[in-house]
Amino acid sequence: MKNNKPKGLRLYKTDLPNFLTFTRLLCIPVVCIFLSSPGKLNSLLSALCVSFAFITDMLDGFFARKYGAVTVLGKFLDPLADKILVSVTMIMLIPLNRIQVWIVTIIVAREIAVTGLRAVAANENIVIQASPLGKYKTIFQSVALIGLCLHYNFINIDFHVVGLTFLWGALILTIWSGIDYFMAFGKVLSQNAL
Repeated sequence: MKNNKPKGLRLYKTDLPNFLTFTRLLCIPVVCIFLSSPGKLNSLLSALCVSFAFITDMLDGFFARKYGAVTVLGKFLDPLADKILVSVTMIMLIPLNRIQVWIVTIIVAREIAVTGLRAVAANENIVIQASPLGKYKTIFQSVALIGLCLHYNFINIDFHVVGLTFLWGALILTIWSGIDYFMAFGKVLSQNAL
């Protein structure tokens, strides 16, 4: 059956998820610029930029599934963009004394370890189902980073406290989901050895 949809519309639908991912990558240096100079306005702008980046993360996955536009490039860039955004934003918050170094170290180390594990699993043709813990971790990290970027009181809310509260939740979920992922990998390996 011939596809009568205009070529431009088909390209738009298939390219839209990757475009959103590239947009998220472009947000990273902008966040760095805003967080380089402390102040209420720059904090607000950095939080808006981080929020926009997290929204594009939700949208690119939605459009990729809706239009069947899951590509090899998208599979590579989407998680990479997420990890770079989270890691760089956290690192930029360290000199502003909004986040502690050891927390950033644990979260970034977990991301590197799990990424390495996924590469090994893919190389061995091992499929490990994604845990819901990873989704909760992402939600907590997103709210934490937005709150810590805002930092100041807006509309009578102390966003630094909000950010720290969600950061502790994100830290617990980061460790928990990391352990869960390694245990799932070990379980699959032991089943394959039998």
